[in-house]
Amino acid sequence: MADNDDTEALARLLRSRRSIRDFSAAEVPAELITAILDDARWAPSWSNTQPYKVAVATGNLKEQLKEQLSERYDAATKLQGGGVFRKLAAFLTRSKALPDGDFNTRFEYPKELTPRRRATGFGLYATLGIAREDGAARNRQMRRNFEFFGAPVVLFIFVRQELGAYSVLDAGIFLQSLMLSAQARGLGTCAEGALGTWAGPVREAFEVPPAYKLLCGLALGWPSDHVVNAYNPGRADVAEMLIPVKRD
Repeated sequence: MADNDDTEALARLLRSRRSIRDFSAAEVPAELITAILDDARWAPSWSNTQPYKVAVATGNLKEQLKEQLSERYDAATKLQGGGVFRKLAAFLTRSKALPDGDFNTRFEYPKELTPRRRATGFGLYATLGIAREDGAARNRQMRRNFEFFGAPVVLFIFVRQELGAYSVLDAGIFLQSLMLSAQARGLGTCAEGALGTWAGPVREAFEVPPAYKLLCGLALGWPSDHVVNAYNPGRADVAEMLIPVKRD
């Protein structure tokens, strides 16, 4: 039978975890990063294949990747407003603005999920004091993804392509385990799908095995006291999540 203390501790971690979007500059000791990964490696996976790998960047390497990814984001932002001829020129010259990720990070959301996405975005920008019509401020906030929100550590998660959706499933379980381990140690995290948009700089920095595809990134560090870190978009209740039994 489960220990009440363990049950309460797990429930508290699950309910208090937030996506941290502003980090302290304080470094995270290497042994603490290793300890978190050592916890996360016990996550379950399909036939215990553990079809994922992690690239960890700190210090100068992290700063280099931040600069390169932010440069690509800036180029892509200019391209979006540049008209058809600029876009064609970018395509023909293989501009760095063009995404080179292994997965498409831009897609249409299903109609039934769009209200949650919008509500979360509106709530976040309201917390930050960014008006809906303030495109420049919204762009600056989006750019923060590629600055890792100031985190001193960024992890890049790769999955084995042959397992398809199941390697992604296993990586998700691994990520949740990692985030909870970090939370238990007072650290914060932010899973970032946007960091899968450009794989080139990451592949240039790490010896990534050919069969592994970049899925996403994860910012890791000590949360600052910025108000954004208290933002809580909430969750659907259990009844809304359950699929009802068919009735005759």
